[in-house]
Amino acid sequence: MTLTPEPLPAAPGYGRNSLAEVMTSAAAAVGANGFKNVLQLPPARRVCVVMVDGLGKALLKQRGGHAPFLRQAMENSRTLGSAFPSTTAASLASLGTGLAPGRHGMVGYDVLDPDQDKVVNQLGGWDARVDPRLWQPHPTVFEQVAEHLPVTTVSLPRFADSGMTRAALRGSAFRAGATSHARTLATAEALAATDRALVYLYFNELDKAGHRFGAASAQWGSELEELDSDMRRLTRQLPADTLLLLTADHGMLDVAEEFRFDYSADPALVAGIRHTAGEPRLVHLYFEPDATAAHREQTTAAWRTAYGNQAWIMTREEAINRGFFGDVDPRVLPRIGDLMVAAREPVAFYDTRRVPETAMSVVGQHGSLTKAEREVPLLTLAAPSKRR
Repeated sequence: MTLTPEPLPAAPGYGRNSLAEVMTSAAAAVGANGFKNVLQLPPARRVCVVMVDGLGKALLKQRGGHAPFLRQAMENSRTLGSAFPSTTAASLASLGTGLAPGRHGMVGYDVLDPDQDKVVNQLGGWDARVDPRLWQPHPTVFEQVAEHLPVTTVSLPRFADSGMTRAALRGSAFRAGATSHARTLATAEALAATDRALVYLYFNELDKAGHRFGAASAQWGSELEELDSDMRRLTRQLPADTLLLLTADHGMLDVAEEFRFDYSADPALVAGIRHTAGEPRLVHLYFEPDATAAHREQTTAAWRTAYGNQAWIMTREEAINRGFFGDVDPRVLPRIGDLMVAAREPVAFYDTRRVPETAMSVVGQHGSLTKAEREVPLLTLAAPSKRR
């Protein structure tokens, strides 16, 4: 049977309505020079951007009963697109730099480091031989804004000097809070400490609950209730003339155990593949250097036969030509897989030769091109009473 491939979705709206425009627009709104207010945010003396890991627009809509405060804010919200892949490393790097992944180079959870000929992690376990400042050399929004006014990041203690922070979120003063309550308190204090300020506040509790229990779980709902309470409390603590925004890095969907596939068990899918990387819903495959065009076509055809009814199978060239990574710097090009598998249905793909068994226990997942994973909200929780 010949499969008719499902058409690929449109690329993220880099430069128009993606996460890459949030922090740059916030910088413009607070009066920092050199930034465009693409999202047309209202001017304010203080701006706080709240990043909620894993809070997709679809999930907030579906489970809004757990978050009456945020649900009310959705009435006048905007919909933005995550970066591609729809994963934390790529999206937070776009938020922090204002650039598409093809420029900042964070093109997946883990990807090939061509200089070492090995797969390296870009989120929680940076390779000792990878310098985050060289891997992502572009100045961050925080670095640029800090030349003009106070910039603060409020996040978990372990992220103070993490590889991800040094690569894409460097340049701000860091305030740690182990609990969500501590973080909201620290945020209110940072905003009140100076007449002008840009503050970034990060929550990861929803994402953790989703990965472990699923986005449909009671645990996820409880974390959403806690977030809703945190945001309501924070708005009451804000100093005057503060713009408070909330967004997310990606959405999430649940994958049942029987639809978590070990593709490495099929020799036709890994023959001639030197490295596998990415995430279960967006796999990067890197061919051996001497792989012929015929072999590449054969492997691509094998994937389309095996999973073409459940995933988009595309070459690096197709992904770049479609604009999924935005403009791609030459140094970034080899980090992107020769072949990519983007899950379309609620399925996930694993190479059990290189990932631990615990990886296949993850319920909530993301990384691909579906609306559930890509669409994130931009909520205005508080705005200045008048323009200045």
